[in-house]
Amino acid sequence: MTVMIIGFATFLSTLLGGTFALRHRDKLHLIMGFSAGAVIGVAFFDLLPEAMALANASHRASTVSLMMGAGFIVYLVLDRAVILLSHGDEEHGVLQHRGTLGAAGLTMHSFLDGTVIGFAFQLSSAVGAIVSVAVLTHDFSDGINTVSLILKDNGNRKRASLWLVTDAVAPVLGIFLTRFFILPQDALGDVLAVFCGFFLYIGASELLPESYHAHPKVLTTIMTLLGIVVLFVAIQIAKG
Repeated sequence: MTVMIIGFATFLSTLLGGTFALRHRDKLHLIMGFSAGAVIGVAFFDLLPEAMALANASHRASTVSLMMGAGFIVYLVLDRAVILLSHGDEEHGVLQHRGTLGAAGLTMHSFLDGTVIGFAFQLSSAVGAIVSVAVLTHDFSDGINTVSLILKDNGNRKRASLWLVTDAVAPVLGIFLTRFFILPQDALGDVLAVFCGFFLYIGASELLPESYHAHPKVLTTIMTLLGIVVLFVAIQIAKG
């Protein structure tokens, strides 16, 4: 029962973040700046440490780094493939596909968040609670990030809302599925490392350049730094 209540909390947190982004579209460059920092913060301060901790028993740090690099390269290739294979008007073809790819990546990450919560509770209630707090702190940013990616690439509110609901449901589904199987910790560490590479690409190569290119102001940079700091502090509090 406790696990499913936490799943519902992740659903609400993601929806609240996305709703905020939808209502303040005129401030999208600032939201994107914050989102870039949040995504990078999640990669460096949450996904990578968790991947190393989970894989520590069977992998060296260099192996985790290799998996992270592979994730970055795979996402880069997928992103460029979308550009090359899309046809027609660039604004309504290529860009929307790139937004969809980014939103799909964020949704997969949210699903993985749910599985991490479920597996953590398989270890103990205490570990599950700590992991849950860490996930909830950045689910709000996940909602913002999902909406930001769709709106940035010329998507409308309906499409952004659809992806937001999909992203919000993903962690609940992840939690539910962990009730039926057990994933080895080293395998979970590999998955987290790959997703760390995904998020480094999304944050550094997509959100960060786009937010500053559209509005090259000091405030945009401050929002990016704020996103990094907020996620760092929240994760440290959750794990401390």
